[in-house]
Amino acid sequence: MLEHKQASRNLKIMWFANFFVGASMTMVLPFISLLIETYGDYSSTYVQHWAGWTFAVTFVTAFIFAPIWGRIGDHYGRKKILIFSGLGLASSLFLMGFVSSVWELFVLRFFTGIFTGFIPMSQAYISTQTPKEKAGQVLGTLQTGNITGSLMGPLLGGLLADSVGFAATFQTTSFSIVISVILVLTTKEFKLKAKAEEKKSYSSKEVFSHIIHNPVLITVLLLSTLIQVANFSIQPILSLFVNELHGAAHLAFFSGLAFSLTGLGNLLMARKWGSIGDSFGHIKLLVILLFITGLVYLPGAFITEYWQLLLIRFVLGAAMGGLIPLRVAYIRREAPIAMQGEVLGYNTSLQFLGNMIGPSIGGIISGYYGFSSVFVTTSVLLLICGFILLAAIRKQAKAMKPSVRAS
Repeated sequence: MLEHKQASRNLKIMWFANFFVGASMTMVLPFISLLIETYGDYSSTYVQHWAGWTFAVTFVTAFIFAPIWGRIGDHYGRKKILIFSGLGLASSLFLMGFVSSVWELFVLRFFTGIFTGFIPMSQAYISTQTPKEKAGQVLGTLQTGNITGSLMGPLLGGLLADSVGFAATFQTTSFSIVISVILVLTTKEFKLKAKAEEKKSYSSKEVFSHIIHNPVLITVLLLSTLIQVANFSIQPILSLFVNELHGAAHLAFFSGLAFSLTGLGNLLMARKWGSIGDSFGHIKLLVILLFITGLVYLPGAFITEYWQLLLIRFVLGAAMGGLIPLRVAYIRREAPIAMQGEVLGYNTSLQFLGNMIGPSIGGIISGYYGFSSVFVTTSVLLLICGFILLAAIRKQAKAMKPSVRAS
C-alpha cells in the first residue's frame, strides 16, 4: 500500500518534470532551419540539408549512450541518471544561445546527445514501479506530461523567437529543464519486487540472449528505429513547408502551431490508447495504429493549404499517441524488472538511431523531390512496419503451437 502511494506520487512529480523538459526541447526545435538562415546567405537546399543534419547529429551520441545509461540505471539507480541528464541538457541549451555559425551549432548538438534521454529514462523509472497489468495506462499518463509540454513549447518558442530572438529563447528555455531536475530530486526511487524465479541482476550477454529469443520483442525494438525515421523525417523541414503554404509572416509562430497540433492529438489519445492496450493487448493495438498512421500520412502529399496541414498533423498525433506507451508497456511485460533499464536502453538507442536517420533522409528527399515526396515515403514506411510486426506475431504464434501440443 505504501509503495502504491509512493508510485502515485512519483508519477505525478515525473509528469511535471516531463512537461518542463518536453516544453523546453520543443521551444527551439521548430525553428532550427530558420536559425541556420540567420548565419549567412544560403540557398534553400543548403538550409534544408543542414537543418536535417544538425537536427539528427544529437542522436549519434544519444544512440551510443542510451544502453550505457540504461545499464548504469539498473545497477546504480535511474534517479542519478535523470539528474545528470537534466543538468547536461540545461547547459547545452543555454550555450546554444551564443553560437554564431552552422558548424558551432552542429558541434554543440553533437555533444548534447550525451545527455539526451531524460524522457525515455523517466519511462524506465516509472515502469519498474508499475504492475504489468496497469503499465499501458500509467505510461500513457506519463507521456501526456511530455506531450503537454511539447504542445505548448512550439507556441511559446515561436512567440519568444519572434519577440526576443533565437539566442534569448535558447537561454530562457534552459531554465525550464533546471526545474525538472529539482522535481526529480523530490522523488523516491524504488522497484517492485521481482518474482522469486527472477534473478536480481543480469549480464549484458543474458539480456541480449533474452531479447533475441523473443521474436516479437526483438521486432518491436527494431521497429523503434523505422517508426522514428518516419516520425522525424518531416520535423526539420516543417517550418520550410509552412513558409511555402502560409508565407513568411510570423513564420515561427505558425510553424510552432503545426508542431503543437500533433501534440494535441497525442495528448487526447495517449492515455486512452494505453488503457485500451492493457485490456485488448499492447502488441495487437500497436499493429492497428501502425496501419492507421501510415494511411493518415499519405494525404499530406496532396496538401495545398495551411489548414489542411494542421488537420493532418492533428489526426496523425491522435493515431501516433499510442506508439510509445504501447511499446514500453510491452517491454515492461516481456522483460524481467532487473534487466528492464538495459532493454529500454536498447529501445531508446534504436529510437535515437531513427531520430538520426529520419531528419537527414527527410531533408535530402525534400531537397531533391519536394515536400510531398516526404509524406509518401513516410506513409509507405509506416505501412511496412505494420506488416513486419504482424508477420512476427504470426511467426511466434506458429512456433508456440507445437510446444503447446507437446505439453
